[in-house]
Parts: sequence; structure tokens; C-alpha cells
Amino acid sequence: MSNVLESPTRRDLLAASTAAGMVGLFSRHPAVAADEPSNQTTKQGDSSMGSSAGNAVRPFQFRASDDALVDLRRRIAATRWPERETVTDTSQGVQLATMQELARYWATDHDWRKVEARLNALPQFITEIDGLDIHFIHVRSKDENALPMIVTHGWPGSIIEQLKIIEPLTNPTAHGGSASDAFDVVIPSLPGYGFSGKPTAPGWNPPRIARAWATLMQRLGYTRYVAQGGDWGNAVTENMALQQPTGLLGIHTNMAATVPANISKALARGEAPPADLTPDERRAWDQLDFFNKEGLGYAIEMNNRPQTLYGIVDSPVGLAAWMIDHDARSQEMIARVFDGKTGGLTKDDVLDNVTLYWLTNTAISSARLYWDNAHHPTGGFFDPRGIKIPVAVSAFADEIYQAPRSWAEKAYPELIHYNKFDKGTHFAAWEQPQLFVEEMRVSFRPLRI
Repeated sequence: MSNVLESPTRRDLLAASTAAGMVGLFSRHPAVAADEPSNQTTKQGDSSMGSSAGNAVRPFQFRASDDALVDLRRRIAATRWPERETVTDTSQGVQLATMQELARYWATDHDWRKVEARLNALPQFITEIDGLDIHFIHVRSKDENALPMIVTHGWPGSIIEQLKIIEPLTNPTAHGGSASDAFDVVIPSLPGYGFSGKPTAPGWNPPRIARAWATLMQRLGYTRYVAQGGDWGNAVTENMALQQPTGLLGIHTNMAATVPANISKALARGEAPPADLTPDERRAWDQLDFFNKEGLGYAIEMNNRPQTLYGIVDSPVGLAAWMIDHDARSQEMIARVFDGKTGGLTKDDVLDNVTLYWLTNTAISSARLYWDNAHHPTGGFFDPRGIKIPVAVSAFADEIYQAPRSWAEKAYPELIHYNKFDKGTHFAAWEQPQLFVEEMRVSFRPLRI
């Protein structure tokens, strides 16, 4: 029998989305049943680095069982395929050719042990906060003046998204930066994701996670730090900024919440765009309008009925397709990768992340974040929250929407940095790590002492 971690939480991007478009949507790990073939083993050290038993920080490593990996390949090979889509584009969803190539590569060429070794080479820990085990990577820079930063992933992401940025952030002189650019990096797994615990009761929405992250940074001894996030990570990070825990100097987002109220209302009502929009604002309008009309299927289902998604717990290919179909631009990029083209993510990048979800059985526990947020609402996902501390924004071209500078300046009165890129999708740190790292360096220089 093997141990797995359990818990849930995700995006407020459209609680009201079903009825009103973009306005609203957005423990200790119990043992897996002995007869569950996709089990995995986890190893936890006994050392306690907390000031008391309740604050213990325990070393953590993970090794999937051989049986779990054999079972994964068996299930991939046994996939029952539908017929090909009746269109020549992705308007009906992830195309059959993409998924069949993904399945072929997953079953024959992908090696989970490689990314598992990368993870286990990093300092990983578990600590209990608010009754739930929280997993995190914690890499300290050798520079004694390094700025601590907590980085939060989203859905369908995980700590896999941030692996490429750890070394250049913590060891900048080896990666084109100066010693004064150094960071200590803390990368937690959201509740219900990866190796964190799975909540057994509702309530783990972004504000609650934000409070847990502040507790984590305090527990690690940090009295001054910054926070970064995109997707759900942005919702968590912006809630940290609202709560203003002691020591939080400022935040960075690569998926900013800046949409003015009049724009959100007009989109929700299906109205024409205002005539006075600038070119950047009109592009943002068009991106939001497309996502509102064509891209919300996954979010609405997880927002309303996450428990119904049994298929993605039982079928690896079903899980992969569900995760790939997050937004049109990143889906297109991933499809190109499985069509043999280069750029952005690799086949292994994509499958490392999906395999983590599979081995930890977190398809539904992660999806519940949408439901949890909708039932403990904190406003629309892209609604300005009234943040008063310093904020930096990196706007990537193929994000769900590329936040215009004009909207960012209104949403964040203490905007200390804004940069707009002509490339980059929803997964900025994962797909464009060099740009992302440089943005972290530039964004937070004004906050260093």
C-alpha cells in the first residue's frame, strides 16, 4: 500500500459565467486502497525543522511504484478512441491526431523517472497548515542577500511549470544575471494538487490559500518577501496582496486581473465593444470575448460539477485531453509540438505534468478548486481587486487575454513594472523561462534594499 496526498481548490474566473459570461468564474494523506493499481509510494523524512510539533517541516521525496507505471501504459494502450472530428480545425476540441500521437509517445517514449529524479534532486518538504499537508519546493540561493519569493502555479499546471526557473533565479550569475538578482524560491503545490493534501471539506478558496502561504513563509523564517503567480496562482497572490501579511513587499502576475467593470458587463451582455477602446484594449476585448464564448466549457463543468468527471480519473488519455483543452492558444502550441514542430513546450514537458496528475490521482481534487471558489466567491477572476501594495505585470501575447497597460495602471495604483511581449502563452514560466526570469529580476529590483 502506498501513501498519496489529498486536497482541492481552483479559479473564480466565472462563477457567474454560465449566466453572465466573464463576470464571475473564475490531514495527512490517506492511504490509497491496496487494490488500486495506480498507487504510488512516497517517502517522508522524520526530521522536524519547525519550532513545535504542529509546525514541523518534514523532508519529502516521491517515487512512483513500478506497478503504477506499468498500469499507466496498459491503460493508454487500451484507450477506446472516438471517430475523427468532423471539422479540419480545433473548434470541436483537441483533435484525434494530436491525442493519438500523444498516446503513442506516452506509452513508448516518455520516461517519468527522469522528471522524478529532477524533483527528488530538489529540496522538497511537507508541512501542515490549517489542518492540511502542504507540499513545497524550497531552494535557497547561496547569496545571503537573496530576496525570498513564493511562486504559485495554477490549473492545469503544477510545480512542474516552475522547474526551469529555479536554477536561474537562485543562481543568477550562472545565468546572465548579477548576484544582486538572487532569489530564494518557495514553490508550493496548491491544495488538492500534486503532493499536497486533498481537503476533505469545502472552503479552500484563494483567500484561504493566501493565508496558508503567508503562514508558510513565516514558518520558513522570512520577514521580507515577494509573491508571484498566474492563473489560480494570480488569484492566490492577489489575495495575499489584499491581506497584506507582515513581510509581503509586493507581487508579480503574468495573468493580471485588470478588466474594468464596464468591459466585464458589456462582455457578459454580449454587447458590441466600446468605440473608444485603444488598439491594445480592443485586442484584449477580442481575446476575452472569444474565451467567454468558445473557451469556458472546462471551467463551467469544474465550477459546477467537478465530481462528475470520473472519466479523467479512469482514463489517462481522457485526463490528458481535458488538461490540454485549457485555452485555444496553448492548445494550438501543444498540438504543434505533437505534430513534430519545436517551440514552447516539449512533448516531455506536457507529459511530465499530466503524469504527475495521474500518479497522484488529483484530477478531481484539483478541479474542486473551481467549485470551492464558486461557492465561496471572491469576485470575478479578472476583476480588479483594489490592491494597494506594489504590483508588477508581465503581459504575454497568447495569454487568455493580454492585459493592456492602461487597464493595469487603473487596476494597480502602485504599478512598479509593466512589460508586454509578442509571444508566450498561458504557461509563461514553463514555456518562456528566460523571459520570465528576466521579468522577475527587473520587476522586483525596486523592492530590494
